[in-house]
Amino acid sequence: MNTNEDNGEIPVYVFFGFMDSGKTSLIKETLFQNGFADEYDRCLLIACEDGDEEYDEDQLKENGIDFVEIDDKEDFTLEKMNALQKEYDPQAIFIEYNGTWESSLLYEMDGPDDWVIVQSLCTVDATTFEMYLKNMGTMIKEQMFRADVIIFNRCDDNTPKAKFRANVKGLNRKAQIVYERKDGSIDNRPDELPFDINQSELHISDADYALWFMDCMDNPKKYDGKTVDFLGLVYNPKEGKGKLHKGTFVAGRFAMTCCVQDIQFLGLPCRYDKAAEIEHKSWVKVKAKIKNEFAREYRGRGPVLYPISVEKGDKPATQEEELVYFN
Repeated sequence: MNTNEDNGEIPVYVFFGFMDSGKTSLIKETLFQNGFADEYDRCLLIACEDGDEEYDEDQLKENGIDFVEIDDKEDFTLEKMNALQKEYDPQAIFIEYNGTWESSLLYEMDGPDDWVIVQSLCTVDATTFEMYLKNMGTMIKEQMFRADVIIFNRCDDNTPKAKFRANVKGLNRKAQIVYERKDGSIDNRPDELPFDINQSELHISDADYALWFMDCMDNPKKYDGKTVDFLGLVYNPKEGKGKLHKGTFVAGRFAMTCCVQDIQFLGLPCRYDKAAEIEHKSWVKVKAKIKNEFAREYRGRGPVLYPISVEKGDKPATQEEELVYFN
């Protein structure tokens, strides 16, 4: 299905999330409380999951919204979508997607020709997120990877917002994250970090590296001018396509979200006149000034390290200790 909107095409809004994560409530709020249904004369709502929250079909009809249920994954086909398009001729489409279905079923569908996915949202129950991530990681991560907006609902003062944000950003850097409290209000409190951001010099431990990296990438202005030190693994190949520009090496850590398949390298470019002397795949203790500036690595602005010192570091004792985590 297309993911770019052009004039004359039909916008499709997709709602991801496991059962009882709040998808139906969000759709009803979007359509009625936010007045979205008023923008169109004819809408089509496709529900692929039957949760505890139900739709008032009379209310839907009064607002020009046709309602169709598709309970079986085998029925979610291009032929079915084309038939719905022909029958209802909608101006906009809302899909409450089944949380156990692969998102590729939708995103790799070749049509209908006029349907264009313009926004995808994912609702997540904050009280069960860590359990689902541990036990059903592949499914929940696939949904978050596709989402433009991720809404953690049922939050309270004990919700580990910084940890949740790091997990999300490790999968989907561009996603907007919203925290909604149990009473429906938006939690706009700043994310708590495991270090004091008000200090001019930050010592980043192995345990804090992943959270710091994601926060630094998302909020580079906040770290501009600060000094940071950490133990890092060097990326600095001397030849081949991966060879870096003169005077640059990358220092970072491999991070894991919940399983081996999720391991990724989180590194920052270091501008250093002795970069050529830093061995590829060596471990170093880096102390550097952070500057938020234009960098070719980002194709825009981002955090760049200017080392004050680079010393040989001790390689962690085990492969497990070489990894950092979002917790």
